[in-house]
Amino acid sequence: MIDKETIETIFTTARIDEVVGDFVSLKKRGVNYLGNCPFHNEKTPSFTVSPAKGIYKCFGCGVGGNSVNFIMEHEHYTYPEALKYLARKYNIEIHEEELTPEMEKQQSEKESLFIVSGFAEEFFIHSLHNTEEGKNIGLSYFKERGFSEKTIEKFRLGYAPESGDSLYNASKDKGYKIDYLEKTGLVKNKSGRHYDGYRGRVIFPIHNLSGRVIAFGGRQLKKSEKSPKYVNTPECDIYHKSKVLYGMHLAKKTIINKNNCYLVEGYTDVVSLHQSGIENVVASSGTSLTEDQIKLIKRFTENITILYDGDSAGIKASFRGIDMILSEGMNVKVVLFPEGEDPDSYSNKVSDSEFLSYIEQEAKDFIVFKTSLLNQETQHDPIKKSEFIHEIIHSIALIPDHISRALYIKECSRIMDIQERALINELNKALRKQLKGSKYNKQTIEHELPTVKINQEEQQQVSATSFEDQEKDIVRLLLNYGKELIEIDSVDENEKIVSETISLAEYIINELFVTEKFELSEKVYQTIVNEYIKVLETNQHPPNEFFINHENKEISEASVHFYTEKYHLNNWEKKHIVVLTEANRLRRAAEEVCYSYKIKRLEQLIRKEEEKVKELQSNSTSNDKLIETLTLLKSLKYLRMQMSLKIGRPV
Repeated sequence: MIDKETIETIFTTARIDEVVGDFVSLKKRGVNYLGNCPFHNEKTPSFTVSPAKGIYKCFGCGVGGNSVNFIMEHEHYTYPEALKYLARKYNIEIHEEELTPEMEKQQSEKESLFIVSGFAEEFFIHSLHNTEEGKNIGLSYFKERGFSEKTIEKFRLGYAPESGDSLYNASKDKGYKIDYLEKTGLVKNKSGRHYDGYRGRVIFPIHNLSGRVIAFGGRQLKKSEKSPKYVNTPECDIYHKSKVLYGMHLAKKTIINKNNCYLVEGYTDVVSLHQSGIENVVASSGTSLTEDQIKLIKRFTENITILYDGDSAGIKASFRGIDMILSEGMNVKVVLFPEGEDPDSYSNKVSDSEFLSYIEQEAKDFIVFKTSLLNQETQHDPIKKSEFIHEIIHSIALIPDHISRALYIKECSRIMDIQERALINELNKALRKQLKGSKYNKQTIEHELPTVKINQEEQQQVSATSFEDQEKDIVRLLLNYGKELIEIDSVDENEKIVSETISLAEYIINELFVTEKFELSEKVYQTIVNEYIKVLETNQHPPNEFFINHENKEISEASVHFYTEKYHLNNWEKKHIVVLTEANRLRRAAEEVCYSYKIKRLEQLIRKEEEKVKELQSNSTSNDKLIETLTLLKSLKYLRMQMSLKIGRPV
């Protein structure tokens, strides 16, 4: 684990303009730099880099962060990987802290599994190229599939000898522990007798995102009813099949560049497509597509094109996985190959240019494809057609974007020759069913279902309990102007009003979090306030980089947005134009943000008391309780009026 001093050195040394400049063409614009955002396509530059603050921010797509965040986002590195990247760039020596015994044991276990897997990969490669058996059986098979030497080397393909203990003996000679070989499935143990787990098979190594081998897929070459066609590594500390896609370590950069990911079923499909010049391709390796695999693809693109063979039964079986993709808000297209063909076989029958042209021409939007496919099969069967319509509506309901849903409803109405209104009604039913009992609140449901009306009272209730705008203002003022001094009126020992100078942060914190003991509803905002208070207790104010480079990623990302100003007022003073900015009226801004938040809290209390009054009136409860509640309600409303007058807000 990298020690804190090294991390601080990296953050201090790494210049945001230099780090971003390695990947983005930047132009000087005042004190900042401007360029086209590398995270979304744009023609007009909206990506701003601020060397003074050490941050970047895109005003188009909203991404922002520090040097480490940028490397993590752009290169898809983990936090430690990004730190090490910057350390190498600036020649900073990495110092690692001592791990706890438990952490050390866990890390040692994982590293041992990586090491034995790496050894096995080299063993299989050596067996393929340097043994007669490997050349005659394994290499011949790959050549028959049309794989070139370059492709075989690129995917580090190998061969496991048919003798039962070749890998086991080689591992034992090297001193590797058998326990680790067993955990990775490389060696099996039957009644105390050890034997190789992949014997007599061609080997497809599976790598993680950084390119380290974590598992193997072994294909049998001889027909046998006793053993399966493929043998795969069992789940272990370094391999979780539901989170891995074959070929992703080679495909990720091209997926980003092409903004599309081709998804196939098997290892050979991936290898063949790479050889045909299509590198943005991964495989689910025969397993049903999982949520983690979908999220892995979404890290690099929101567009997936699934390449199917001509088997319609297989396509229908995959509908559930595609529905999962749709629910992630991703765009799905489908390419169907001629009957009896799959991506591997078809790529070997046509030229590379013909293959690529076929994919581009045959790619169909999934919803339209599914509608057309099922519509053909159920044309003369009203019952089946009704079931199929409900299935299509279910898929459309999973799409988060309501505009996309509306477009799909229109297209499906045309294909199925059904009135659009009927489909909309079914969609609303599906949405209500989907949202019932889910994480969405009432406000979300109302927004999603336009046929349901929100009355004025409900709107006021939602407004009265939403503090987001006020909380954002509180944190923004703290971070940008917390250390600035303002003059406030206070009462001295003789009860005389005197002027006192304090920092803006002290004023806000005292008003909201000391005197009133409020707690912000947004967890990350309250965490930022707590961190600020901790530093303030040492009679200091946290510098900008304290939050920008915070080890808590949520704090770091949130603070970048608060520190970034979209518009800058440059050289207006030279033109003798006086601009009253927030910085010029900090006392007023501090008072407004505190009173606005308190008013919002009061409105929440008022709403509760009004509900109590209604309840007491309807239940015919004693007048004493009703009068007590009405008196409290009157006091709260009077207090709200007084606070509103202080900041010039009409009640």
